[in-house]
Amino acid sequence: MSKSFFKRAASVRPLLFAAGLVGVFYSAWVTEGPSAAEQPKVLPAPLHDVHGGNSVQTAVFAGGCFWGTQAIFQHVEGVVATAAGYAGGAKETAVYELTESGNTNHAEAVRVDYDPTKVSYGTLLQVFFSVAHDPTQLNRQGADVGTQYRSAIFPQTPEQANIATGYIKQLNDIHAFGSPVVTQVEPEKPFYQAEDYHQDYLVSNPTQPYIAFVEQPKVDALKQLFPKLWRDRPLLTSDQRG
Repeated sequence: MSKSFFKRAASVRPLLFAAGLVGVFYSAWVTEGPSAAEQPKVLPAPLHDVHGGNSVQTAVFAGGCFWGTQAIFQHVEGVVATAAGYAGGAKETAVYELTESGNTNHAEAVRVDYDPTKVSYGTLLQVFFSVAHDPTQLNRQGADVGTQYRSAIFPQTPEQANIATGYIKQLNDIHAFGSPVVTQVEPEKPFYQAEDYHQDYLVSNPTQPYIAFVEQPKVDALKQLFPKLWRDRPLLTSDQRG
C-alpha cells in the first residue's frame, strides 16, 4: 500500500479510517507487498571498503520512501548527521510535490554523514542492502511506484563509486537475492535537502499507518540483525543543529 494512499485516507473521518484500515491494508499488502528478497537479512560485507581518514564523510542513498531510510541511519552508531532529500535531478525541481510526479529524475534520498573511524562506507552499504529496502525492485518499492522510489546510490567520491559498483556485482555473483540487484550508481549528482516537515518523520509520526506498517519494521530489523551497530536514541535533526 502506497504512501500516497495513507496521506489521502488520513483525511477521512478518523473512526471510519481506523475501522477499515487493517482489512484494506492486508488485502493490498498481500497483492503488492514484500517479495522474498525484501525480507531483511544480514548480507556479507563488501569485499572492498574505504579505509582511513579522520574527517567526517558523506554517503547518499535512495531506496523507496526517505522517511524510513533516514530513520534507519539515525540509529546507526558512527553516523553523525542525516537528512532526507532529493538526488538525481535539478535544483529547481527538488520540491516534494514535483518529485512525486516521477518526472524530475529525482529520487527520494538520504544524506548520511558519518565518522569513518567508527563506521565504514562499506558497512553503511551493507545496512542499506540488508534492511533498508528491496534492491531487486525496479523504479518502485512495494506499492510506492515511480522513479522517485528507485534504488540508487549517489557516490560522493570515485572511491565510493568503485566500492558501490563492486558490491552490487558481489551480491549478484553470489545470488544474494532471488532476482538481480537493479540498484543504480549515479555519481556526480548533488543532494538537495527536503522540506523541514520530512525530517525526522518516523520519530515525529510513529502511529501514522504507513510508518507503523511499512517503515518501522525496517528499523526493528536493524536492531535485530545489527545489534553492534544499533544506537538506542535516534540522531535527530535538532541534535545536529546543536
